[in-house]
Amino acid sequence: MAASNQVSRKTRLKAVSPGVEKDRTQYFSRAVGKSLEVLDVLQAQHAPMTLNEIARRIKLAKTSAFRLLCTLESAGYLIQNVSGQYNLVPEIRRVVSTRFLIRLLQTATVTMHDLCRELRETISVAALFENRVEVIAVEESPETIRMSNVVGHIVPPNASSLGKVITAFQSDEQREKLIRSFGLYRFTPDTITGRSELRREFERIQAQGYAADREESVADGYCFAVPIYGTNGQVAAGISVSLPKARMRSPEQEAHFLDTLKSAAARISAAL
Repeated sequence: MAASNQVSRKTRLKAVSPGVEKDRTQYFSRAVGKSLEVLDVLQAQHAPMTLNEIARRIKLAKTSAFRLLCTLESAGYLIQNVSGQYNLVPEIRRVVSTRFLIRLLQTATVTMHDLCRELRETISVAALFENRVEVIAVEESPETIRMSNVVGHIVPPNASSLGKVITAFQSDEQREKLIRSFGLYRFTPDTITGRSELRREFERIQAQGYAADREESVADGYCFAVPIYGTNGQVAAGISVSLPKARMRSPEQEAHFLDTLKSAAARISAAL
């Protein structure tokens, strides 16, 4: 009888579990979800924010946002400066960054593989960190002669397409931090090193929605990158396609590469 009862309990559990797994949204806590949104917003901003700015970003009434911020501050996740602005404590900033990177990699991996198989060129994803833009994933071209990339490589904000496309969409303060941290080095005769010219380049990138590196970081190498948007609409990453100059045969081919890249970035951004 005891054995029979045990089997019955297991059977009942199996019968209930699928239903629970199918609809977990009934257990979703809106307050917790909004708290995580606050952390994501402050992580992407890279600067302190006011109550009004945060409330507007997370689409919450000011009084409700204030209660969330007070709770997060009391719990040790946020600090408030003398001007009343909120920011992440350093330890939490690292945790939030890791959380976003995991989501980004999970979302981008399949898309990168499909993109590489279609274009047969190297696909890379880079992400924005506190003072640098760093490559976090690479799908190598199957071609014998190819442009390569390395996970962990810090890309120049003035020369590489990934560095330029992510830097271009940052605030003036964050953009200056990235440039000062890396420096304005000349890699080839075509590298942009002048401040005025680089500012115009960033304006072009913002207007056209992509960045190009035509032998600016590596001789005989072409690379195109488009932005990836995070949960709060900020550019937090980018995806690129790299190839030898000799294989870029026409403006139509370049346009096709860019359209395909933009579609892939849109899918990743939507999933994030």
